[in-house]
Amino acid sequence: MAKNKNTASVLAFEKKMVPSDGYMYGTTWEDRDNLAPLKLKEKSVRGTISNRLKKAVQDDPVKLNKEVEKANLQTVDTCALEPDQDTLVLRFTLKFLGGIHRPSACNNADFRQSYSKAAQTYVEKTGFTELSRRYAINIANARFLWRNRIGAESIEVEVKALNKGAEQQWKFNAGAYSLRDMEIGDNEIDSLAQRIAQALSSDDDFLLIDVVCYAKVGKAQEVYPSEELVLDKGKGNKSKILYAVNEIAALHSQKLGNALRTIDTWYPEFNDPTQGIGPIAIEPYGAVTNLGKAYRTPKAKQDFYTFFDAWANGDALNEIKDEHYVMAVLVRGGVFGESDK
Repeated sequence: MAKNKNTASVLAFEKKMVPSDGYMYGTTWEDRDNLAPLKLKEKSVRGTISNRLKKAVQDDPVKLNKEVEKANLQTVDTCALEPDQDTLVLRFTLKFLGGIHRPSACNNADFRQSYSKAAQTYVEKTGFTELSRRYAINIANARFLWRNRIGAESIEVEVKALNKGAEQQWKFNAGAYSLRDMEIGDNEIDSLAQRIAQALSSDDDFLLIDVVCYAKVGKAQEVYPSEELVLDKGKGNKSKILYAVNEIAALHSQKLGNALRTIDTWYPEFNDPTQGIGPIAIEPYGAVTNLGKAYRTPKAKQDFYTFFDAWANGDALNEIKDEHYVMAVLVRGGVFGESDK
């Protein structure tokens, strides 16, 4: 592909939605003031051989018996509530920042001016209301619990705005909100979305919120912190390492951010029941790594760069949903320069 002379070779945007790590505690549904940090525990287990075997082994009963007799010894990290606890508590802070019209780095003055004009026009036209409502929905529905959301009897989310002089509180019954519907709204969601929109559309303001989520999962039930990526599997004696901060089980900030920005219902396959999987996380190519698929390809001209290069240079996009998608990628942040080689 030929280089676009109207873009910048150095171009970066700081993320405008910044979550902390999520810290995990145990308590009871009726006595929520008594929180105890959840600790990781080490467990050694004797598993069975369950992986696919070579055809020669599959077809020979003697070889198969010898293979399955082998001990599959594993040492893993686990995390669970105590026997007297039935509720998981996840707590994190989340900051929304203004200044979307300013790249953090850009070495092309003409492009910077053109982009800034396009961004300011978007803010004036939409007030960031659509994106902010979708972020608010993902806070309300507790999507950020990931696997911990499955099988929970009740989930409540308490949100507090911490800005001095502008404190505010919201409370949500997460089970009342679908994970697939980005068009829902009520007074509480609209109120939170309005505060988020004020921050995102501002020149240099911010919103800092504290999010506390209570999930009644059952006494002594296992819960699921983030799993660490083991780059060198030849070292160490554990086959699964979970994430903890100061000995408190936790979710990565990146995992929380991925859940909160799962708002893309504008990709082509969304309305195709054989292909669409509900909202996907905002990504330049619509990447869903666990499915090994990119839902926004340059060939289909639905990727971020196709839209961004035209829009940032003053060309109108066909639909407002494409502008929403572009701005959501910029809220995500990243390095988007085009090589000058």
